Amino acid sequence: QAQLAESGGGLVQAGGSLTLSCAASELTFDSYPLGWFRQAPGKEREFVASISRIDKSTLYADSVKGRVTISSDTARKMVYLQMHSLKPEDTAMYYCAARVGAQYTYWGQGTQVTVSS
Repeated sequence: QAQLAESGGGLVQAGGSLTLSCAASELTFDSYPLGWFRQAPGKEREFVASISRIDKSTLYADSVKGRVTISSDTARKMVYLQMHSLKPEDTAMYYCAARVGAQYTYWGQGTQVTVSS
């Protein structure tokens, strides 16, 4: 069973920054690519960013490109999401997820990000 735990969410003013953290179990971190998703109230969950565990190549949603950086720490089994120039539309529950094959199968409980205007 994959284990993922997000932290770092909170309330921030528009234009501000936040860094989210995802703590993965060793098995999870070493076995699966990890990514970040978000879900705003009344909307579907959407992809934010992902990082390859092999070469650490990254992929970003167009909506966050240039404002968000995903990174990982192999020794600590952590994945981070640095967010800058936050907008009210970035308000959502943010989830860390592990991809098994073609699908993100394992999910954390989420951390809430609220951006005030």
